[in-house]
Amino acid sequence: MADHEELRRLLQDALGVESVTDLTRLSGGASRETWRFVADGNSRVVQRQRAGDERDMMIEAATVDAASRAGVPVPELLRAESSPSGSFMILDAIDGETIARKILRDADFVDARAALPTQLGRALAAIHAMSSDAVDGLPEADPIAFYTDVLDSLGQPYPMLELVRRWLLEHRPTTGATTIVHGDFRLGNLIVGPNGLRAVIDWELAHVGDPMEDLGWLCVKAWRFGQSPPVAGIGEYEELFAAYAEASGITVDADVVRWWEVLGTWKWAVMCILQASAHLSGAVRSHELAAIGRRVCENEHDLFLALEGRW
Repeated sequence: MADHEELRRLLQDALGVESVTDLTRLSGGASRETWRFVADGNSRVVQRQRAGDERDMMIEAATVDAASRAGVPVPELLRAESSPSGSFMILDAIDGETIARKILRDADFVDARAALPTQLGRALAAIHAMSSDAVDGLPEADPIAFYTDVLDSLGQPYPMLELVRRWLLEHRPTTGATTIVHGDFRLGNLIVGPNGLRAVIDWELAHVGDPMEDLGWLCVKAWRFGQSPPVAGIGEYEELFAAYAEASGITVDADVVRWWEVLGTWKWAVMCILQASAHLSGAVRSHELAAIGRRVCENEHDLFLALEGRW
């Protein structure tokens, strides 16, 4: 209860409101905690950075604000502050669903599933229309080099991932435009209503890079959540590419997106190893992290299929 009162006072002071009620903890990632609340009758969301997360939350907040000004569907940023006791940002609350299983299967989202491939293509085009220097401090790194370092740091051999790394280096496409990239654009990080996309959320992995990375990540097999269609489990490549091209004026090279799709699967495999390692080392004891480690073999299987052209 004391934590609730402390948070309530913080939110009242930050927003300059008289009342904060209905504080409700929402599920969230490992790097922040998320609460929904009502401030003077208006629904809001606050995200607070957890100890140990070294990323600058103010960069994420600035990215959300820039995306809003660029016409990307995002929650309105109301306040962001950084302090020794923890950074936070307050956003307008958007009603809708984020759980992929429900979006992909529930009858309430039949119309949404039909509309989403086009809507996602347009949203990505709006994100990538943002200048790479629109937000100060966004990281820029070679994803192969970065995740190779991560894999090497774990000190265990993974022959399949080494094979795929070699394939990625040998088939690397020429980098085209450099833009702001969301970095984790997929179901789970999108708020969806009965008519489709309402907001793009969770910008903590935003960075500067090749915009085709976002298209490839959206099509990674893991993010189809057991469904067959390649685009988020709901649509075909052609729908996504056509909508993106119409909105951006840029023709999508399917082979380039496929390369990023393979890279995304390889990257997710490394991330699964890393998360399982946190559990196995005793740094963070978690059934969830242990279970994620079991998915490494799924990604290795998917990578075999991808390299054989049977994805």
